[in-house]
Amino acid sequence: MQELYDTHIDYISNLHGTFRRKLLDQAPWDERLLAIKGARGVGKSTLILQHISERFGNSSKALYVSMDDMILRGHSILAIAEHHTNRGGTHLYIDEIHKYPNWSQELKNIYDRLKKLSVVVTSSSMLQLYKSNSDLSRRMISVEMRGLSFREYLQIEQGLQLDVLGLKEILSDHVDISLALTEKVNILDHFSDYQRYGYYPFYLESKDTYHTKLINITNLILDVDLPYVLGVNVHNIFKIKKLLSHLAREVPFQPNVTKLAGSLELTRGTLNQYIHYLQQADLLSLLTDAGKSYSSISKPEKIYLQNPNLSYAIAPDNVNKGNLRETFFFNQVGHKHDVHYSKQGDFLIDETYTFEIGGQSKNKKQVWDTPDSYIAADNILHGAHNKIPIWLFGFLY
Repeated sequence: MQELYDTHIDYISNLHGTFRRKLLDQAPWDERLLAIKGARGVGKSTLILQHISERFGNSSKALYVSMDDMILRGHSILAIAEHHTNRGGTHLYIDEIHKYPNWSQELKNIYDRLKKLSVVVTSSSMLQLYKSNSDLSRRMISVEMRGLSFREYLQIEQGLQLDVLGLKEILSDHVDISLALTEKVNILDHFSDYQRYGYYPFYLESKDTYHTKLINITNLILDVDLPYVLGVNVHNIFKIKKLLSHLAREVPFQPNVTKLAGSLELTRGTLNQYIHYLQQADLLSLLTDAGKSYSSISKPEKIYLQNPNLSYAIAPDNVNKGNLRETFFFNQVGHKHDVHYSKQGDFLIDETYTFEIGGQSKNKKQVWDTPDSYIAADNILHGAHNKIPIWLFGFLY
């Protein structure tokens, strides 16, 4: 198995000049079994390699393996873990764990037998780690990795250190905060660029080919991950692609399930199931009513793409400013807060704050008599009273 260690060194040696994500310092790396979940392209592999480089350098105590690598054929992850432990290894990092058959049982065996070994795995967001046949729920700690926030994107582009802001801090101090930030950077130009190509870190490789790569990733999710991870019939993948394309052109979409199911030749139940699969794959975000109970196949109140970049990739001929605003707000605020459907405004946050999303001329007419109501407005540098620049909500993580 020496070639595994040689490949590990190659991975670490080829890690150069990558942006340092906040999760690098926050993840509980020394848990005996840690899963880092996240969509394709958000930078899970880079995060792990950065951690190994910073903590272990070229020490043989750590070993990184990717289940994409051909050299792993014929090796079980249990055998790799035992070999690594016998060589004095203390930490094992397994990338793309969901591509290994019977992964959950072997992780359970590693956890139970090799008590001095810490194991970190990465997985697709859609992988239901806690629903596996082997009981991992009491063994595994799971953290989610998102795409870049607008704050992180600005740090990359401008080389600035910018603090994460709390929601209450933004609501109460947004004028002073926006004044200080806009002295440092041309916010609105960067905000427009971020919505176009700033969510996935691989935009740093090439902005010109960014949307092509994003389409390729989307196709991998649909063609490979959905059938492999969730067991979707490959004959229905075309229908799911058609569904995603339709939703991308209609978002924010208030679903008429009967009509849509008929056009796709699917049952209502199957259609709702596929919509939830696309949410699990981080391609859609589903807005639900806080006052209702929902099952895994219930119809949501509204459907959005998961982030604004997907609009430019999937439906570039139908990019809508109003949709981009709402998608951005839902995406950034929803990482740390509960976002629900609101009958008075566009969103209800933490069952307390009502938000109406709009352009610079947007007023509170729709929510004027609603307590704790705010406007998140586009194309403004500074707000006043309960009108807040929408870009500030990109500083929540």
